[in-house]
Amino acid sequence: MPDMSLTKHPMPSQEPDVRNKNFLEVALGYTEEIAVAEANRCLNCKNMPCVSGCPVNIQIPHFIKKIVEKDFEGAYEVIAGSSSLPAVCGRVCPQEKQCEGKCVRGIKGEPVGIGRLERFAADYHNANFKGEVKKPEPNGKKVAVIGAGPSGLTCAGDLAKKGYAVTIFEALHLAGGVLVYGIPEFRLPKSIVQKEIDGLSALGVDVETNMVIGKTVTIDELFEKGYDAMFIGSGAGLPRFMNIPGENLKGVYSANEFLTRVNLMKAYKPGSDTPIKENKNVAVVGGGNVAMDAARCAKRLGAENVYIVYRRGEEELPARKEEVEHAKEEGIIFKLLNNPVEILGCEDKDENGRPAPGYHFVTGMKCIKMELGEPDASGRRKPVEIPGSEFVLDVDCVIMAIGTSPNPLIKNTTEGLETNKHGCIVTKDESGLTSREGIYAGGDAVTGAATVISAMGAGKKAAAAIDEYLSNKN
Repeated sequence: MPDMSLTKHPMPSQEPDVRNKNFLEVALGYTEEIAVAEANRCLNCKNMPCVSGCPVNIQIPHFIKKIVEKDFEGAYEVIAGSSSLPAVCGRVCPQEKQCEGKCVRGIKGEPVGIGRLERFAADYHNANFKGEVKKPEPNGKKVAVIGAGPSGLTCAGDLAKKGYAVTIFEALHLAGGVLVYGIPEFRLPKSIVQKEIDGLSALGVDVETNMVIGKTVTIDELFEKGYDAMFIGSGAGLPRFMNIPGENLKGVYSANEFLTRVNLMKAYKPGSDTPIKENKNVAVVGGGNVAMDAARCAKRLGAENVYIVYRRGEEELPARKEEVEHAKEEGIIFKLLNNPVEILGCEDKDENGRPAPGYHFVTGMKCIKMELGEPDASGRRKPVEIPGSEFVLDVDCVIMAIGTSPNPLIKNTTEGLETNKHGCIVTKDESGLTSREGIYAGGDAVTGAATVISAMGAGKKAAAAIDEYLSNKN
C-alpha cells in the first residue's frame, strides 16, 4: 500500500546561518531510507499525469517503483533512457511547475518529491557505477553542435547514442554553459556537471572549447569541413540593462558577469584571477532565479546587507518558491514593489585624498515605490509608479538581473538564418528546424532565457529531427 502522508519527506540541508558563509551544496540529498519512504508515496498512476509535465518524458512512475524495490541502479537506467543530465535536473528543474505540478498527490497535499528522487537515483549511480559505457556503432555521419549548455549536451548525447560522430563547439574554456557559469556551486556542484559531461565523452562526443562560432570559425565553414547537419544551442548570454543614469559606474555588474566571475572563475577562492571587490551593501535588481543566485552569492562573499529590488510583489516573483525561501532563510532582504530610477556615484580618491578622474563608484541607488495596476500583456498586474515616493537605498554595488538575449554573433555571420526582433533564432516547428536546411536550433537561443529542462527538451526533439533528416538524406 502507498504511504498516504500528505507531506514530502524534508530534504536534509545545511543550516541557513552556516551555508550563507560557504559555497558548499545547500541540499544534502536523501538517504536510501528517506528515498524509499518518499517513493512509497507514489500511487503509480496508470495514466501517469506526471510524465506529461516532463519536457523530456521521463517515465517517472517506473523509476520511482524501482526505488521502492531498492533497485537504485535500475531507477537511474529508467531516467537515463530519457535524460542526458539526470543529476543536474534533479537539482535545478522547476518540478513544481512541471512533473510535480501534475502529480495526483498534490491535489490534497504535497506532490511526490520527484526531483529529489531523481537526484537520489543519479547520485547513487555516480557514486557506485563501476562499469564502462558502451559506444554505439558509428553510422558514418557527422553532426556539429554549437554550445555546450543543456540543449547542446542533450542533443549531442541523443545523437551519439544513435552512432553519429558529434562534435560540440563551446565558446568558453569549460563545457556546461549556464550550468557552469550561471548556477552557483551551492545549488549545482560543478563536479556533478563534469561527471555528466564525462559520460557524454565516453559515448564518443568530442568537445572543443574556446571555439567562438562566428569568429573562430563560421557555421558555413563547419559545413565545408564535412558536417552533415548542425544544432545551434548557443544560449542567451547577452545581458540586458535598464538604461537608467549611473549604469556605467564601477560597482555595477550584469548578473552574467557577476555569476561568471563567481562560478566559472571561482572569485570566492583566495588568489582568484578575477576577484570581486568585497562590498558592504548590495542591491540585486530582478526577481527571477538568476537574481536569487546573485543575491545569495553576494551574501556568501561577505556583504552585510543584500537587497532584492523588484518592481512587483511577492506573488509575482518569477523565481522558484524554493529559491525565494532559501534566500530569505539566508538573510536576503526583499525590497518588493520598488524600481530603480538612477544609480548614484562619486569620484574615487587617491591616497592623497585627491579625485581619481574616470573612477566613479556606486554610492547609492535611487528607487521609486510601485503599486500594481491592471494586468499587462503577460497577464501579470502592471507595476505603476507612485509619484513623490522616491528614496535612496544605501548600496555600494548593484547587480542587474533583468534578463538576457542571444548574442548576435552567429546571426550576423550566418547568411539566411532567420531571427526575430529579439535576436532569437526562428524555428519552423517543435523539431527546431531553422530557415536553413540542415540547421536546427533550440534552448535559449530560440526562446530567450528559460529553464534548463525546457532547453533539454528542445535539444531532445532536435536530435530526433536531425536523425530523421539524415536517415532520409541520400
